[in-house]
Formats: sequence, C-alpha cells, structure tokens
Amino acid sequence: MEAVLDEYARPYNADEPSICFDERPCQLLADQYAPQLARPGQPARYDYEYVRQGTANVLMMFQPLTGWREAKVTIQRTHREFAECLRDLADIHFPTARVIHLVCDNLNTHSFAALYQTFSPAEAFRLMHRFQFHYTPKHASWLNMVEIELGVLVRQCLNRRLPDLETLTAQVRAWQDRRNAAHATVKWCFTVEAARLKLGSLYS
Repeated sequence: MEAVLDEYARPYNADEPSICFDERPCQLLADQYAPQLARPGQPARYDYEYVRQGTANVLMMFQPLTGWREAKVTIQRTHREFAECLRDLADIHFPTARVIHLVCDNLNTHSFAALYQTFSPAEAFRLMHRFQFHYTPKHASWLNMVEIELGVLVRQCLNRRLPDLETLTAQVRAWQDRRNAAHATVKWCFTVEAARLKLGSLYS
C-alpha cells in the first residue's frame, strides 16, 4: 500500500511518468422496441425491455498529474490486450520516457509474462525494461486512482443502452476527448501518513 501512496506523492517527472491502469466490463444493450421521440410537451419514452448484444471491455490508462487518459474498447480482456496497452504507452504515448511507473491491481494478466505471451522474446524484453509495476494490495484496488476515473466514465457515458461495439467506442472516445481537453483529474488526499494513522491495525 505504501509503495502505491509513495508513488502518488512523487512530483511530476516527464522522464518517469506515473500511469494508473485498470479495466471494466460493459454490457452491450439494444432497445427491444424503438423509442418514442420527444414531442412538444412530451419527453422521449423508452421501453424497459432490452436485448443483450454481448459484452465488451474498457481498458483505461490514466495519468493523474496531467489529467490525461486513454481508453481502449476491446472485445476480450486477456494478456494480449494488456500487453498491447503497455506497448502503446511505451511507443506511442511516452516514447521518450526512461521508465514508466504503472499502478495496477493483481489481476493475473497484469504481469511481464503478458509481454512474452504476446510478442517475440526480444520485443518483450525491450518493453519490460520500460516499466516498473506498483501493485495495489489484494482487496484494495480502490487505491488505484483510475478506479475513480472509471466511475466517472460510468456515470457520464455508460449509464445508458449502448447497442454495439462501434457505438460504445465512439461514445467512450468522445467522453475521453472532452476530459482530456479539460485536463480533468483526481484530487487524491490519502497519504502514507494518513494510512498509518487510520489503518494502524494493519501495521501491528
């Protein structure tokens, strides 16, 4: 826990960016019946019945100190998707960084093994040396700031019926672009000192 909180307290360093990573599943839902459009004096009406169209996932990379995020919509959530996000961070988003500090939970795909399962050994080795992982404790994924950002995504974008992957991708991209333009971020107040005070029983 303290390793993650200490990482959050580290000042901004473009050569060693701090990125929070997590993902969440999404149901794709379509209307069973066409909605009735709004008319003067009457709001739009939607039937409560819907049709399940499968599932998708939103993988999010979030840099709190700059208010930047990149959300990636995928069908699967395997080691390959995680490895490809690492490659994007290293080669596209932060190509000049010496090391990227990644805060993530203990999901079995969140490891350097994902790189070797996805890329050639030489490529995996190259990417591995670009990252340092900071894992949240088991049952304490709430320590990952990107969980807050995913909560905002759910409230502002995903709390409605999105029928297919293309619609979900377009809506998530529009939400992401608005948040990035505003440099929206998380005001994190939980420090190592606060943890030692409030969670003293865990230290004994």
